Amino acid sequence: MSTPLLALRNASVRRGNRHVLADVSLHLQAGSLIALVGPNGAGKSTLLAVLAGDIAPDHGDALLHGRALAEWPVRELALQRAVMAQDHAVHFAFSVREVVAMGRLPHPADPAEDTRIVDEALTEVDVSALAARDVQTLSGGEAARTSLARALVQRTPVLLLDEPTAALDLRHQERTLHSAREFARQGRCVVVVLHDLNLASAYADRIVMLCEGRIAADGTPREVLTRETIAQVYAQPVQVIEHPTRGVPLVVPCDE
Repeated sequence: MSTPLLALRNASVRRGNRHVLADVSLHLQAGSLIALVGPNGAGKSTLLAVLAGDIAPDHGDALLHGRALAEWPVRELALQRAVMAQDHAVHFAFSVREVVAMGRLPHPADPAEDTRIVDEALTEVDVSALAARDVQTLSGGEAARTSLARALVQRTPVLLLDEPTAALDLRHQERTLHSAREFARQGRCVVVVLHDLNLASAYADRIVMLCEGRIAADGTPREVLTRETIAQVYAQPVQVIEHPTRGVPLVVPCDE
């Protein structure tokens, strides 16, 4: 088997006496969209931060191209993975274009190429009309899309997105996940934290479901999104039916 692009080996993270992640092992390959799902506090954002190299595991290993993430110099790491965090706040009066262009800083300066890439990202996330706006005046959804564009312009083989659809309306949720899937089809490894199981079902090649810091299920949407697994992990009864047009599992909450 080829070396995975990203890998965790028995990775654990502690907060006081509590394991936020406990012995998590994952192999993530290029060309796939992986959704991390699970209840609040399950460890999704912590897992993404470990994959990003922003948090070092207290036990176990986190590897990029077979090399420990902790060993990567910051600039080199920024050329390998881009991260969209949950917090999109910018506390200075930069324009949307300036914030997005910051994602090009790890690369050698090339004004013409940088402008082209920034323009493409602004269009991709539908904020071209906001390019001159002060980011401090944006709505939550507009700020989220600006943050996503900043990650996209890094042009990295790994793209890590923490709840990119949380502040978005229906149209932009679908547009964002469609773009993420296309990036994966182009050969990137895309990992996205989602709360919406139906978005994960519609767009992910693979779903990793977490519960109390451990992997409760890992596989295709059809393998993971079962009535039994969801009821056990979320403590919520559901029906799982076939989506009428997408041919994927559709999760429908039901009464107790």
